[in-house]
Amino acid sequence: MIERLSQRPLPEALSGLDDLALDLRWSGSQATDKVWELLDADAWERTRNPWLILQNVSDARLMEAARDTTLIEEMKAGLEVRRRNLDDAGWFGERHADSPLKSVAYFCMEFGLSEALPIYSGGLGILAGDHLKTASDLGVPVIGIGILYQQGYFRQIIGADGWQIEALPYNDPTSLPVTPVKDPKNGGWLRVKVRLPGRTVLLRVWRAQVGRVNLYLLDSNDPLNNPWDRAITSALYAAGQDRRLIQEIVLGVGGWHVLEELGIDVDVCHLNEGHAAFVVLARARAFKEKHGVTFQQALWATRPGNVFTTHTPVAAGFDRFDPNIVRQYAQQLSNLIEVPVEELMGIGRQHPDDHDEFINMAYLAMHGAGFVNGVSELHGLVSRSLFAGLYPRWPVDEVPVTHVTNGVHVPSWDSQEAHMIWGRICDNESWRGEEERPPLTEERLSDVDLWEFRARSRRELVEYVRRRLERQLLTLGAPHELIERSEHVLDPNALTLGFARRFATYKRPNLLLRDVARLERILLSTERPVQLIVAGKAHPADHQGKLLVQEMARFAMRPEMFDRVVFLADYDMALTQHLVAGVDVWINNPRRPWEASGTSGMKVLVNGGLNLSELDGWWAEAYDPEIGWALGDGQEHEEAEWDGVEADQLYRLLEEEIVPEFYDCDKAGVPHAWVHRVRESMCRLTYRFSSHRMLEEYVEKLYIPAASAYRKRADNNGKLAVELEAWHERLEQGWKGLRFGNVHVSEEKGGWRFDVHAYLPDIEPDDVAVELYADPIEGEPSVYRLERGEPITGSINGYIYTALVQSSRCPDRFTPRIVPHHADALVPQEATMITWQK
Repeated sequence: MIERLSQRPLPEALSGLDDLALDLRWSGSQATDKVWELLDADAWERTRNPWLILQNVSDARLMEAARDTTLIEEMKAGLEVRRRNLDDAGWFGERHADSPLKSVAYFCMEFGLSEALPIYSGGLGILAGDHLKTASDLGVPVIGIGILYQQGYFRQIIGADGWQIEALPYNDPTSLPVTPVKDPKNGGWLRVKVRLPGRTVLLRVWRAQVGRVNLYLLDSNDPLNNPWDRAITSALYAAGQDRRLIQEIVLGVGGWHVLEELGIDVDVCHLNEGHAAFVVLARARAFKEKHGVTFQQALWATRPGNVFTTHTPVAAGFDRFDPNIVRQYAQQLSNLIEVPVEELMGIGRQHPDDHDEFINMAYLAMHGAGFVNGVSELHGLVSRSLFAGLYPRWPVDEVPVTHVTNGVHVPSWDSQEAHMIWGRICDNESWRGEEERPPLTEERLSDVDLWEFRARSRRELVEYVRRRLERQLLTLGAPHELIERSEHVLDPNALTLGFARRFATYKRPNLLLRDVARLERILLSTERPVQLIVAGKAHPADHQGKLLVQEMARFAMRPEMFDRVVFLADYDMALTQHLVAGVDVWINNPRRPWEASGTSGMKVLVNGGLNLSELDGWWAEAYDPEIGWALGDGQEHEEAEWDGVEADQLYRLLEEEIVPEFYDCDKAGVPHAWVHRVRESMCRLTYRFSSHRMLEEYVEKLYIPAASAYRKRADNNGKLAVELEAWHERLEQGWKGLRFGNVHVSEEKGGWRFDVHAYLPDIEPDDVAVELYADPIEGEPSVYRLERGEPITGSINGYIYTALVQSSRCPDRFTPRIVPHHADALVPQEATMITWQK
């Protein structure tokens, strides 16, 4: 049983209902949604919060529910699905139970698990929530670390003039599906301490249950703190450098203290964005104190156990803090670990000795992590360019940033209709660890069945939009006749486009409005009608984003557009679930390459929706003409004129391809070409862009290697880490003396023989490697290792290095270089020196 704030007696027939309400893996899924709808349909649609419903429903209604056989059967079915999931070893237990990976601590500033726990703002949080749910499904030993915000992110209201109005409702913990964490030492409520200049802040610890995964949330709103400190966790992404910095200290340092207090021995710390970078310092400090090594040696020991995922596609997106603000907080840690404060702050700089350079949280994470990844193939390429300055003179393609393309938790985003469709051809209970899905062939699912499924999904979306729009208009005090009209907006048989995301200039949310007259002709066609559902928020401080919201909202308010365009306020998870289930085409048109991944379009895949998207983020690697439509030419364009080119392309795709194909039906009304595209998209992309594939990749590509490297370095009180720190110090002291001499090239055995003279006067030969590098070409290596041969006559530590290279490239394409070498070091991640032949 899950511990809870207060135990409300439930009728015996409803035993276990509270467990379902508190488990965020199951409280909002196809397995249990019907339970809450049957218990209180209105509250369910308004809040999507089972825990709140269970607390507020009357005793009389509970007694009535205990006699409702349909509700009881739905509840028992949900509990059984949950039980099987919790008892199953999962993909990880079956594949990697004997691996060195025993525990991953996943740090993130926000988690989007459910509307019941509104502590997220957008894509980063939704991804983090999907990550935890998937870890539960696959049995991956993950622990979440985050913050419990008193207000969370703002709720949006659209005024009568279309202007965005922000509301910040209070997150009452008693109505949230969280429980206090007991202190294992004294049995009271667990509080961890974080030292700040002149004071110590107490952080209460809460737990949210996500299947078999625990999410621990920190909360500074403790009466024992002073009023200013109580507000540290008041709002997500607090305004002001000082408050924002303290929030990130709370996440990283406070989060590590939670693990220590609970006795959780962590192999891997996963930093989901740079906000959590302070954990690398807290972890190293803890290792130093436990094993009696220096701080630098402790950092060498713990670094490979840290994984950093960057989501930022532009340097301006990284959190940067004024060194004068950081210095007062760094001094506290500096005194504790006996490291000069400027040396400590240098870990977060590109130029460590520049005391005026701002502290960059992404740089701190890069310098403190052994493994770094972007969130799509293209974003990995972009990130290597962004971080190239940290690896001077290294080729951009060797900057140590890999990629794991994001995915979405399919069971959280499939509709009931989609759930039943997939259930007809395979076990879709959890999407756990399957590399392939049975194809949706016509024998399994006919074109008629697939088209009728899409029609039902569209109808349900239209009905939901009508209900939500009516509530929206009532809130604004709209005229009665307008509210009556809202009951009939949209056409369940019309091509339905969806556009929902954060309204920021780089996302170009109003590209569709560039030629309003042309858009009107598309939407208002009587023979082939098209309708558009829009939602999205602008950051409260983003005036330009608010203007974009207003422009789109006003367009939707036009009397002639009222039946064809709807702008729904307060874009959230509940709205997303309905949109991705019912739209025919999901539109995404950011300015490439600013969309790191863009997971919203992935959510329509399981539901049979199609994508019309910029060749950016995930769509750059997913796009195929048979499964969707692409905007752009796959290149970067900064000039504003290019927006006009892509707007024209967007209109032409709608006019010439998308609308005609949707309405090109046989005599029975089935558009076979469209249905074929739907079928191919569902079959080929759903699993490929699921979080189950994503997490399997994290485990095998990053987590297990990170855990192995960390354990090896941590053994024997960090013996290997001490050795590596000494190796690095030797390199720093002797590197300037390295140089090349003669290079001889001869043709031999169908390739080229290189004899390279290298002089290493103050470096041990085993501490370095001599290589040949050539610019990458497909099918051939870029780097060739040379073997050390005879000493150079009359030299001090000079050697002849040789290699036979089989390559189609000319020998002048290869350049000799000297790089650090140690069998257990991560190069260039941990040693950035490099010497090239001039």
